Amino acid sequence: MSYLKLVAVGLTAAFLAGCAQNTIPDPEPTDTTYGDTGASTDGMGAGGLGAGEYIEDPSAGELGMVIYFDFDSSEVRPQDQDLVTRHAMQLGENTRLRVRLEGHADERGSREYNIGLGERRSQAVRQMLMIQGVSASQISTVSFGEERPASFGSSEMDYAQNRRVEIRYTN
Repeated sequence: MSYLKLVAVGLTAAFLAGCAQNTIPDPEPTDTTYGDTGASTDGMGAGGLGAGEYIEDPSAGELGMVIYFDFDSSEVRPQDQDLVTRHAMQLGENTRLRVRLEGHADERGSREYNIGLGERRSQAVRQMLMIQGVSASQISTVSFGEERPASFGSSEMDYAQNRRVEIRYTN
């Protein structure tokens, strides 16, 4: 019986090896024009993430779009609570507006911990918006953890800029 298994494995290997040799080579490119073709190598970009496109801030600079947090904390600071209240009023006045709350963390801590911390931060802002009357259907959350820093340094000031929730209005 083991002889039959050995023969079956050998035939399968020979078949697969034979298939690999029958590949068709890529043809030579026929278009040799160079210059500006209008093509972009930017890819899909960082916006959207499948939850709508970013739209301009509806308040046109009147409201800040970033809420900062203390080290290893997901509690909205007292100085940022007024900003959250103003966003709640903006969303309450226009129920067609949607926001995505993007949670971030500095690079200290493990990747998994920072994803969780970013999620807790975005959920804290979400909870505060909902307490003030914003519909849950207007709010989505995502955590990027340490993956999208606002500042790339290693000073305390750089870390403070990375501990944040960004408010993104989407359509």
